[in-house]
Amino acid sequence: MAAISELIRTEADGTISFGDYTLGAKAKLDNFEHNGDIYKVKTFAEITKLERNGLFVYESVPGTAVTSFQESDSEVSFMVEGPKDAQITLELEDSSEYEISINGTVAGEMKTNLGGKLSVSVELADADAVAIKILKK
Repeated sequence: MAAISELIRTEADGTISFGDYTLGAKAKLDNFEHNGDIYKVKTFAEITKLERNGLFVYESVPGTAVTSFQESDSEVSFMVEGPKDAQITLELEDSSEYEISINGTVAGEMKTNLGGKLSVSVELADADAVAIKILKK
């Protein structure tokens, strides 16, 4: 897959895909509508960032490509790939506990801070897309 040439798109199953880590310069797309929400994506080799309705949703350093991104009140799941290991930060519920699974294996539990941020390191080098699932406890 490697990149989302449209920068962000809606998939047939109702999820969204975004990000292009192959770009040498920043690219962004504003005002992408999906399920009544407005998304903005900024992406290139060094960072991929997604906002919904002006609020932070996802960020990876370095940049990544994300497919099948979906979220509910209790779960966030997506596939991610990139050329190097990445630090992924998500905006979730403040001061809540979450179980993190990577490729179907529970990697542990984490608590979000007062701002609701949760950060996960993912080994992407020499890997195909990695499945991430974050479940509220």
